[in-house]
Amino acid sequence: MTALALLIAGIVLVVAGAELLLDGLLGVAGRLGVSPFVLTVLFSGFELENLAAGIAANAKGLPGAAAGTFLGGTTFLALAVAGGGALIAPIQAKLPRGVLAWTAVSPLPLVLVAVDGRISRSEGALLLIWSVIALGAIARRGRSLPDPQAPDAKRRPVMRLIAGLAMLTGGGVLLGDGIRRAVSQLGVSPSLLGNTAVAASIEAEELGRVAVPSRRGRGELAVANIAGTLVHFTALNAGIIALVKPLRLDAISVHLHLPVAVGATLAFCGLLAITGQVTRRTGAVLCVLYLGYLAAAITLS
Repeated sequence: MTALALLIAGIVLVVAGAELLLDGLLGVAGRLGVSPFVLTVLFSGFELENLAAGIAANAKGLPGAAAGTFLGGTTFLALAVAGGGALIAPIQAKLPRGVLAWTAVSPLPLVLVAVDGRISRSEGALLLIWSVIALGAIARRGRSLPDPQAPDAKRRPVMRLIAGLAMLTGGGVLLGDGIRRAVSQLGVSPSLLGNTAVAASIEAEELGRVAVPSRRGRGELAVANIAGTLVHFTALNAGIIALVKPLRLDAISVHLHLPVAVGATLAFCGLLAITGQVTRRTGAVLCVLYLGYLAAAITLS
């Protein structure tokens, strides 16, 4: 009952926070004369809670769980968040091909440095440099997207932005506690826990960041949330975690969680490149793919 109450409270806070965040983001973008898409790509993916969880897990001798924060988080975003968001509100987003191409290739340097089962400090530094390159490229190619709405007229957009972030963070904490309480007695391995329950609990609020813009006819901002966060996870977060302490990946991380994260990113970008949308039907397919990944992870662990 406690876990259920935490989950419900977290969902309420996440939805309300996502509404405020979108209002604030549009208002701030309008006042600064910056494309909302660019601001969302650069701003949304920098999630200190995910990064802090990865650093702490690696420092405590749980590298599998640490890697799960960005590998499992990537898979969760590209499949469960994109699919679940589309089930709530279909995503319509005609984006420049360059945006999708850079998002699709963003995890590839991670594959090159992690395929041997270890990410050194120097490789972490290279991933940090790559994150700047990839985010800059996506922002440049997305800045030409027209803003279909006039600058937001609501008062105090910065306060709305801050309040939305605070509510999303609080809601994410409640959701995380609820999920972790629900799975704490299962006795799963650190890698499985990091790539599934921890990744999902930390990133659960992303569902609100995707569903709310889509419901309000801003599908490009829903995709910007996902694209920006994917780059942050597979480059910035992975790089910083390895810089703090070199990261060792176990066999299941290298042979399952890493290729699935890359494949999920490619599937999401390919779907948008071909159709320009994620319908409820294709959203359901993405969710089924995520469930298949969970089944494989549980079986192999």
